[in-house]
Amino acid sequence: MIATTLRTGVLLLASFGGVGCSVQQPSVKPSIEFTQIPEAGPGGAKHMAPIAGRVTGARLGQKIVLYAKSGIWWVQPFSQKPLTEIQRDSSWKNSTHSGSEYAALLVRDGYAPPAKTDVLPAKDESVLAVAVVEGRGSAESSQLTPKRIRFSGYEWEVRQIPSDSGGVTHLNSGSNAWTDANGWLHLRITREGDVWTCAEVGLLRSLGYGTYSFVVRDMPRLEPATVLGMFTWDDLELGQNHREIDIELSQWGDPAVKNAQFVIQPYYVPANSFRFITPSASSTHSFHWEPGRVSFKSTQNKVARVVAEHVFTSGVPSPGAESIHIKLYVYGKSRTPQRHGVEVVIEKFEFLP
Repeated sequence: MIATTLRTGVLLLASFGGVGCSVQQPSVKPSIEFTQIPEAGPGGAKHMAPIAGRVTGARLGQKIVLYAKSGIWWVQPFSQKPLTEIQRDSSWKNSTHSGSEYAALLVRDGYAPPAKTDVLPAKDESVLAVAVVEGRGSAESSQLTPKRIRFSGYEWEVRQIPSDSGGVTHLNSGSNAWTDANGWLHLRITREGDVWTCAEVGLLRSLGYGTYSFVVRDMPRLEPATVLGMFTWDDLELGQNHREIDIELSQWGDPAVKNAQFVIQPYYVPANSFRFITPSASSTHSFHWEPGRVSFKSTQNKVARVVAEHVFTSGVPSPGAESIHIKLYVYGKSRTPQRHGVEVVIEKFEFLP
């Protein structure tokens, strides 16, 4: 009888003990800190650096999402790998492309972050904490006021920080891109001291499959080192060569070659480029992008003459977070130095799905 009573008491204590353990203690408010902050930089595919931190109040299955700001916020390190694991000691680490600022978000399991965004996701049921820090040495970058323009019915970001083109960095100036009273886009290359400053605008939305066309006004003969590029670009998509489809007017520093080309990346594959000669007269350059196929065409406007046509059916990327960019710059590896500034006018951009 005594033994039975003792066993019952032990069972009751065990039962109460179990209930006590199942009651959740007040949770710690989630927070994020950075323990390694990259330097501020211009963004682009070739500039990456380690980034690390620690999280408080995270639970099993939760992840970190990283962003770098280069004009807008871009998920890191790649759009196809947007999640960073939290280690058992609550630390996290990864690599990031450079930017003026960096952000870390603590998110629940299953969260699908946007590949790029004007504004960081706000805290809600899926986003539990957000931390933002300026890149080291970013005083100059943080003073830049974003510049946006309206052109052909779309909103474009004017790039004001350096760009990487062919492994050579060149400067961009916000004053080198603007629209006039006709709504036409002006891009120019200007000399500032002993360096050239260039111009680039990027569309603030993705358009996907369809027909893209650019009406280029009469322009001066471009020097061999000058490049006018009209192309799609996904900053974080390495797997499909950044989803880059190019119309490029340039001789790439060699006055002996033709002055224009259509390209599917990577350009160094011989079958991925088609060179031709385009006149300086007003012309329309376009490409039609569909699954497994891109059809290019260039036409001289005043005489309605087709200058060049070509179709690519191999290595064609699929849509993702790409956007259209229009860029006028000096090719950094040119054997023929740039001697004069230049201005190019794009009368119209049009997209037809």
